[in-house]
Parts: sequence; structure tokens; C-alpha cells
Amino acid sequence: MHPARERIAAVFGRSQGSGYLLAPNVVLTAAHVVGDCDAPSVIVPGGTGRVRCRVAWARDDDRRCDAALLVAERDLVPPETAEAFEPLVWGRAYDLRAWPGAQAIGYPQVQRDAGGGLDTEQVLGTLKPGSNLLSGRHVLDSEHGVPGAPGDGGSPWAGMSGAAVFVDGLLAGVVCADPHGWRHGRLTVTPSATLWSEFSFLSECLLAGHKPESRSLASPRQLEIEAFERRLRDYVVGKSGELTIIGLTLSDGEGETWPLDAAYLSLELTGPAPRPQARPEETSADAGRRAVPSPQRAEEALAGHRRVLLRGAAGSGKTTLLQWLATTAARGDLPPGLGHLSGCMPLMLPLRTLIRRGALPRPEEFLAAAAGPLAGVPAAQGWVTGRLNEGTALLLIDGVDEVPEADRRRTLTWVKDLLAAYPDARYVITTRPSAVREGWLSDAGFTELELLPMSRGDVLAFIDRWHTAAGQEHSERLRAFKESLSAAVVAKRDLGRLATNPLMCALICALNRSRRGCLPHGRMELYRAALDLLLIRRDREREIEVGLEGPELEQAQTALLQKIAYWLIRNGRAEIEWHKAVEILERALPAMPAVAARGSAEEILRHLVVRSGLLRQPTSETLDFIHRTFQDYLGAQAAVDDWDFDLLVNHAHDDQWEDVLRMAVGHAPPRARAELLHKLLERGDAEDANRHRLHLLAAACLEQVTEIDPDVRTRVEKAAAELVPPRDTESAKALAEAGRIVLDLLPGPEGLSDEVAHAVVVAATTVADDRAIPLLARYATHPSRQVRAQLAWAWDRFDTDHYAHAVIGRLPYDDGLAFVVKNSAHEAALKRLGGRPEVWFRGTAPG
Repeated sequence: MHPARERIAAVFGRSQGSGYLLAPNVVLTAAHVVGDCDAPSVIVPGGTGRVRCRVAWARDDDRRCDAALLVAERDLVPPETAEAFEPLVWGRAYDLRAWPGAQAIGYPQVQRDAGGGLDTEQVLGTLKPGSNLLSGRHVLDSEHGVPGAPGDGGSPWAGMSGAAVFVDGLLAGVVCADPHGWRHGRLTVTPSATLWSEFSFLSECLLAGHKPESRSLASPRQLEIEAFERRLRDYVVGKSGELTIIGLTLSDGEGETWPLDAAYLSLELTGPAPRPQARPEETSADAGRRAVPSPQRAEEALAGHRRVLLRGAAGSGKTTLLQWLATTAARGDLPPGLGHLSGCMPLMLPLRTLIRRGALPRPEEFLAAAAGPLAGVPAAQGWVTGRLNEGTALLLIDGVDEVPEADRRRTLTWVKDLLAAYPDARYVITTRPSAVREGWLSDAGFTELELLPMSRGDVLAFIDRWHTAAGQEHSERLRAFKESLSAAVVAKRDLGRLATNPLMCALICALNRSRRGCLPHGRMELYRAALDLLLIRRDREREIEVGLEGPELEQAQTALLQKIAYWLIRNGRAEIEWHKAVEILERALPAMPAVAARGSAEEILRHLVVRSGLLRQPTSETLDFIHRTFQDYLGAQAAVDDWDFDLLVNHAHDDQWEDVLRMAVGHAPPRARAELLHKLLERGDAEDANRHRLHLLAAACLEQVTEIDPDVRTRVEKAAAELVPPRDTESAKALAEAGRIVLDLLPGPEGLSDEVAHAVVVAATTVADDRAIPLLARYATHPSRQVRAQLAWAWDRFDTDHYAHAVIGRLPYDDGLAFVVKNSAHEAALKRLGGRPEVWFRGTAPG
């Protein structure tokens, strides 16, 4: 490939110069040509005329670099010309070999005609990387006679600056000067390698639409290395391009893997809050709020950082994020913010595997760890250290938490030795937050980032991608599964509270599909599957070796966690001090001699924090459960084991104990289950103030039950039937006082009279919880205008956009239904829906 005439541009900035089209609207030139001109212009022969440009990037340091990137207001060539552009590849010199046959085409002063009109000159010569080594520029020596100097003493090559230099069809640099002392026989060149070392230049290229690709101006050895690297990139893409959820085994034995491209979801990360500096007009609290870092999507949060320590809870997506980085870097398909990784070769180093081999690997052993089948290729000899020295290796070191605690000190030493030996390489290291202290690598210049729980939008997007990867485009049944699950994670609080990270979302999706779109009627099976995944199977299937691990401790983890969870519940606490948790285990261990032999109570607690995925440390002195749901589930089992039914029933009116009691009924054997529900009904009968709530709670507990005494079931159902569904507005409002538990019991509109349907809607909108929206959406097309009017009136009790999409947008209004707008957000949402003929304004009138 040689420079096409349609890509050779004339640039007009502070002076006139040359340029080259990297893309139809992107021009490479010399920075001094642009100078301080705010709006340089560019023209291409046979193009669309002279076009104004903005300077996207420029650097002129008088020595190493003199180059600029311009982005035109419109394409500089017609579409048919742009379509004929051949792929552009940059060429980088890796040695001092001289390259004959180099050429540059531009618009020098010497080629102007008598009328001053521009024309081109093609300079042929030898590109010499060994000249100007100290300044970092190459030179292009002309093979032909040199032009005479103009009368004013200037350079005959004036205007040639910015011309692209090609060697064997590869873009090797940009002409920048006619050096003194060489009688106009050579030109100096900013080499392409200099531009490739500039993160901001590569990012701007990507943003402008030019995706940089490079090859070497190479010796036979370098060509051999490049062939090896192409094989390695293909290997990395193949190995990292498939996502596997470890620990997920369905009842039909089917494993869960899918293409990373289809399933990857960019999650939000946040960094440590900077120390707040209060402004004069601020209070310290204002400054603290201002200092909290805003969450960013992964590619934005990682932008520009060469060293990152990524923290995240079990299943939060740490390894998947590394797989995505490895795949996109290997493909050369990085987003603009990650331009600093362009040209880097990723090496994935899973510490859980490496630590089993004894001593952590030396750099030349990295290839065997990351791509074993290619480690013996002749071109691989010395390749890793060469990349590390260049700073073009991306080391993805996964799972510090999966290293036994006794080995973490030597792991830290190993990392710091790498940093000292290869400071220019890129590093991303992952860990669970509890495994290493905050600031573990801050003295080595690492930026600490943490993966945040998934938002509701992320969860719904994940569900959609999961089902897309599973083949929903070709399966109407899968699409139905997706729709029902998307509604369920919003409507069912227990699902919504579990679905906060990719691992749990994938578990829920898999269970939903394996049950043909029907998740367990109760929650217990889902929680059992989640705990089995986190506590036992996940580490076992990842073959992680940790210091205290063994069958005794593996089987005892649940019992020990139950005791901590029940202490928190009984004491009305969300956190427990570290020393109190140690005391709880100390009291439990005498009854578990095999576990006690594994270590002290403190050592076992530390193991639970690091490996269970259920405990975390908000501070160095406290612990809590990563999901309140798991605390309630485990604590409820402990309550049943201790037969603490009186304690459970005495707290049944308290919202904080609602889930505990419901799960206790699920855990309890049939005789104990009947006793617990009997006590709950008796207390409801005895206390008028709590009757509705306790009777409804008893009915909700039946969701967890597979076997129960028929007489007890009949009594519970009879008590609930007196309350649900409500018969009129008065009973609906009284029912709503029981709180969110009502939403699990309210029916859909099928078979209800208009009056009862209205009462159900009144009850659900009075509870005013977003979990009611899927139920209310089922009533949106109800024939009764009274029912739909209640739905329209209650808009302000719910999330504006969610309710607008699910309910307001579906309400028929051809019978004169009025839509109630109570704030400007309602007005904007209604406009997006196309407006409505009858709109009532309430509250603060919109502008």
C-alpha cells in the first residue's frame, strides 16, 4: 500500500504545510504548521473543498515530537472516495536498521508554480532511525539532487512539514523540519513510535474514528515475533472471550458458558474519596458530600491509569472485567478512554493457579501461565521481558484474596519487585476488599477502584444479555422467561435484594430457565442454591487452596455464619464488632473439635471473611453481611435450631423481623412449622392493633411451605381470606397499613368486580412501593375508568420514569380519563409519551 493521492492534504494554519488523511475527516500534520491558529483549514485535491478543522491534539516540544491531529467539520473527500481508502497501518522501528525506499509527498515551497499555486513533490530516500538518537527524531535522506535555497534564505522545503512518511506501505512518521547544516538534503521526522507512546494521541484518534493499528519496520527476527504475537492475540481472544459462571450446575447437568461479547456488561466503579477541603462558604459536612467520588463505568474509571488495584465482593465481576480488558486489548478494539493500553499485549495471571506451583513465576514464566501452548515457540524466547521493558505488557493479576493469607506478604514482595524492575508496564490487580488493607499498594502508585453493586437498570440489562447469549433471538420461550424474570426482580423484594452482582444475577437467570420460567414459589430454594454456590461449590470448582480449607471447615462454615447472623438479629444490629464475632466463634468451637483443630477462632473468622463471600468489613473493627437477605436466612435457621419460636413471634410486628420469621417457617420441619404459625395466629387474634399484619404475615409464610398440617393451613388461609382481596376503599386502606407484605398477596384483575379491582389498586398505591408497579401495570388497561383514574392519580408515589413506562403510557384515555401532573418531571414524561388531551395540574404548576 502506497500513499493515495486522495489522502494527501494541504494544511493552512499559522503557516502552510502538508498533511495526510488518517480517515475521511481526520488529518495528521505537524504541530508547528498549526501553531496558535484556532481554526486551521485543510483541502484535498479532488475533495470537497477547503474545510475548517479543530485541533484535537498537538505537541511541539522542539525536539522529540512535532505533530498534530486535526478533525474536520465534514469529510474532506466524497463518500465514494472514502469507501476506496485502503486500511492504514502504522510502522514502528524496533532497531537502528536504515530503510531505503522511504517516501513522503507534500506541498513544498519549491514546487509552487509561477502564480504561487501549490503542487506536490514526492521525496524518495532512506529513513534512518539511527540518526538523531538523542533527540528522538528520525531523518529522511533524499536520494536525488537537492533544491536550491530561495533568495530570502528560507528553506525550499517550507510547506513540506506535516507530510506523512511511508516505508513499505507503513506510516512511519511525520516530516517536521529541514535541519541546518545539511544543505536541504535531508528532512527530520517525528517517528510513529513517539506518537504511539502518547496516550492522549491514541485516545483522540479513536474518538475521531481512526483505529490505530501498527506493525514493525522489522528485521526477520522481528517479523517472526510479530507472527508469534498474532497467534498469541488470537489465543487470548479465544481463551478470554468466553464467560463461565463457576459453581453453576443446573439440574440437567448443562454448564453455563456464553460469548463474552454478548454477555459482558460494563458496571460502575468508584474510587476512594479525596480528603475534603472545605470552601469558605461550606460546612465540613458539605465538603464531605462534595468529596465523594462519582461512580463511573469501568472504561471511564480505568481511563489513563497505568496501575490499578480493583476491589470487589465475591461475584461482583472482577475476573470478568479482566477478561474483557484482555480481549479488547488483544483485538486492538479498546474504547477511547483506554487509549493508553493501545499496542499492549495482555497477560492474564490467575494467582489461585500460580500459588499452587510454589514460587510465584518469574517474568519469562508468565507466558507459560497465561498461554501455555505457545510458551515453547522460538519467537517467545525473551519476548515477555522485551514487552515489559518497552512498557507494552498489560499484566492482569487476578485474585489476591485467593492466595493463602500466609503467602500474601511474599505476593506483595513479588508485585513490588515487578514494579521496580518494569515500572513502565501496565498493571491491573484484583482482590476482595477484606483480603488486603486499604492502601495496600498506594505507595507504589496504584489507583484503588471498587466495583459497585448493580443498579436496577444494570440488572435488567444483564438479564437481557444473559438471555440473548442463551439464544432468546431464536426462542420465543426464552423471551418469555426473560420478560417474566425482568418483572419479578422488580416486583419481588427478595429477588431484587439478591440480584445486585453478576454472579447472583446469573444464578437467578439459570434457575429461572431450568424451571422453564418459573422461579421457586418460595425463596428458600434460591437462597440454598446461592449459599451452596458461595460457600462450597465455587471455591471447590475453582480448585482454590487456602490455608485453613478442608472438609471440616467447609461443612462448618454455614453453622458458624448462622451464629453470627442470629446475634445480629437478636440485638437489632447490622454490624458486629470484630472481637464480639471472635467471642461467638470461641463459644461455638468446643462443640466442633475438628474445626477447632484448624486454627484459632480469630483465624477461622478471618477465613470466613475472605472466602465466604458473605461477610465484609465496613471498617477494620467491624463486620456485616454483604446482603441483609443472607443474614436473615442464616439467622432464621439458627432460631429454628434453638427452637426460639416465642422470640420470633414476639417480634413479628417489627418490619426488621418480617423476613426472619418467613424464612424460619421455611427452615422449620413440619411439626415446628405448624407450631410457629399457630403462635403467630394466636397473637394476631389477641392484639387488635396488629391483627391484620400478623394474619397477613402468616399467609405470606405459606409461600415458603411445601408441607404443613392441613388444619393449620386452612386456619391461615381463612384468616387471610377475610382481608385479601379488600372489598372496598375503606378495607383497602386498612389493609395497606400492614405494609409491603400486602403486595405479595394482592391478586391481578382477572375475575374481580370493578369495585374489588378498584380496592386492590387503592391498597397497592397506598403502600406506595415500587415493587407494586408490575401488579399495577396489569390493571392499566382495566375497563373501569375509576380503576384507571386511581392509577393516574397515584403517579407521584412511585419512580417517575419507571411508572410512566409501565403504567401511565398504557392507560387508555378515549373515555375522557384525566392524567394528573404534579411536578415538572411528570410534565416532561407526559410530553415524551406524546401528551394527553385531558391533563390536570396539581401541586406546583409546571413552568
